[in-house]
Amino acid sequence: MVYFLNIALVVSTAFTTVVGATNINFDVKPFKIDLSAEVPRLKFLVNNTRLPAKALYPSIGEEEGTGLGFLRDLQTQWLTSFDWEAQQAELNQFQQFTVDIEGQTVHFVHEKSEDPNAIPLVLLHGWPGSFHEFLPVIKPLTESSLVNGTNVSYNVVVPGLPGFLFSSPPPLNWTVADTARIFNTLMTDVLGYETYAVHGTDWGCGVGYSLYSDFNSTVRALQLVLLPFLPLSPEEIAANNITLTAVEEVSEQRAVAWTTSDWGYFKEQSTKPNDLGLALYDSPVGQLAWIAGKYKRWSDPRAGTPPSVLDHTAILTAVSLYYLTDSFLSSIWIYEQNPNVLNPVYSKAPTDAPLLFSQYEYSIGFWPEQYVAKVGNLVSYTVHDFGGHWAGLDNPPALIGDLRAMAPYFSA
Repeated sequence: MVYFLNIALVVSTAFTTVVGATNINFDVKPFKIDLSAEVPRLKFLVNNTRLPAKALYPSIGEEEGTGLGFLRDLQTQWLTSFDWEAQQAELNQFQQFTVDIEGQTVHFVHEKSEDPNAIPLVLLHGWPGSFHEFLPVIKPLTESSLVNGTNVSYNVVVPGLPGFLFSSPPPLNWTVADTARIFNTLMTDVLGYETYAVHGTDWGCGVGYSLYSDFNSTVRALQLVLLPFLPLSPEEIAANNITLTAVEEVSEQRAVAWTTSDWGYFKEQSTKPNDLGLALYDSPVGQLAWIAGKYKRWSDPRAGTPPSVLDHTAILTAVSLYYLTDSFLSSIWIYEQNPNVLNPVYSKAPTDAPLLFSQYEYSIGFWPEQYVAKVGNLVSYTVHDFGGHWAGLDNPPALIGDLRAMAPYFSA
């Protein structure tokens, strides 16, 4: 498949005006998404995929996975009202680049603020996400906003995890620590930032925490919505006499549900990624069935109503990106490469950089404030009563606020 269209620009000029100071040893290339040639095949396959005439067990709803009615509605929308060209144009409104680091092609968004004092900020996604899930927050973060009497803005960088979309698949035994290392190189040696802040969600939390722990001289603030540590069980919460608010109780119940009845995908992808990846490799509706339910189950039940922008179009765009870039298989290998990413032992990172944490009510994990404080220099713990796993889509204003709140703690 054709993945991208390189822009015929003079590289040195482009990077002086768009990216800023760069290391001449890295060949940074402007990038635009051009996947239109592959869309007819996608639509052909979607149109010729048969689904059951009726649900096998209608009474169970979506407790056992993606619902047939939900999937059929998405399949129909993919063929009728979904406009890939409009979505591609929206994606291309953001400044994008690729660069090779340690033999890995890294695709990244880099949107700079007009403020010369803007703080560098890297946003890290997970699975089944991509830079797409941060689109609602990127440009607002580049704009100046008053926080505690000080104007705050960011230079926002959103790299694609290795094996996701336009970032090349990594070699075997590539861990989140390896990804952290090349992303630190991206921020410092390639883009020229001496220090920067980090936000992570899903796998991005693991990468972000590795950056926070391993590169403490350059990472000077970290904001997370999940931890790369096993959530506490209800018994552990009770044994530690932790009192929960009503919102936290919902979060804790969601965490229990995820670890007990929504964990199968994790085991499959961490043990037999080829079985699943090859089975769904050329099946857009199959990928949709595997992914769409996670967007729905892991989000706030009010998703699609303001402030959420997580609607059917967002889900179809996310899955289209995976299918059109041939990256479904390579993306799920991150689970096989990092099967023990959720550490059962809470240990503090060797850094004094501030850690900020946000608990969204409908997140798939729950970590009490006392336990977040065990893993870093916790300076802020915020609970939101709207939003779920996909904070950038579920509640963009809240995530923007969370990230702006990091600025007063940032030390260059």
